Amino acid sequence: MTLQQLKYVTTIANIGSISEAAKRLFVSQPSLTKAIKELEKEMGITIFDRTNKGITVSKEGERFLGYARQVLEQAALLEEQYKSQSGGKKQFSVSTQHYSFAVNAFVELLKGAEIDQYDVSLRETQTYEIIDDVAHMKSEIGLLYYNDFNRPVLEKLIHTNELTFTELFTAHPHIFIGKTHPLAHKEVVSMDELEEYPYISFEQGDHNSFYFSEEIFSTVVRPKHIRVRDRASLFSLLLGLDGYTVSSGVIDKEVNGENIISVPLAEEGLMHIGYITNNKMQRSRLGQEYIHALEQYVSNYGRHIQLPKDKK
Repeated sequence: MTLQQLKYVTTIANIGSISEAAKRLFVSQPSLTKAIKELEKEMGITIFDRTNKGITVSKEGERFLGYARQVLEQAALLEEQYKSQSGGKKQFSVSTQHYSFAVNAFVELLKGAEIDQYDVSLRETQTYEIIDDVAHMKSEIGLLYYNDFNRPVLEKLIHTNELTFTELFTAHPHIFIGKTHPLAHKEVVSMDELEEYPYISFEQGDHNSFYFSEEIFSTVVRPKHIRVRDRASLFSLLLGLDGYTVSSGVIDKEVNGENIISVPLAEEGLMHIGYITNNKMQRSRLGQEYIHALEQYVSNYGRHIQLPKDKK
């Protein structure tokens, strides 16, 4: 097994095509195919399932690719440490629920990283996929929340996949609404007052269970419910339909604009928001710096949130 072979398989997995990967890697397609077959034979696994429609990553291939990405990251770190040149592009990936503070910290990371080249990814995605991404080392860090309702299910998944959850802060429930919403003047809003307005939540795909919802009080039945996939659509619907969504109350005007405001919700509940990491994966320099950026943003924010005792 060589680093070149690991680079080959990760490139193919990222692109989803051997022919396109061959062009990207500047090798012939037969040579690339031969190298992958030799690696599969040596490791005794099938990394890619091949059909007449193309290739897909196999179950055992997903696990192998997770380790391969870690090896390549460590090799890049070695080159950076001991070679006079930069060591190539720095790679880093985060999967997160739809939090503006996660975006803000990502911006701060890249502004202060002092690296000339990078190839990074910030995935705002569904809860189950966040856990799966970190479990298979597609992402180094995943951001999500738990409460008393979904905690048993999420903790079981986190434990089963050998992950660790680290709490960043605890928040009381709020709603996001447009600043011209009929309830925008109120200091506190109740569920009863919201009943006539459309409720907007993030859709969870094949795992659309109450336990994977991004929003607290997901089991409450609303007469008007709209599900979306991205934050831009959610905010457009909040403004256009006088809708609302339930949130942590942490909002960044630079990311979300001036037209969305946060109002406390009368109902009791706590959101424990934090990040998950893979116990088998050594944290990279960018990973360490991103977590530091998250902690800095949260500690500077203050309003609506309570820090864990060891971070106060």
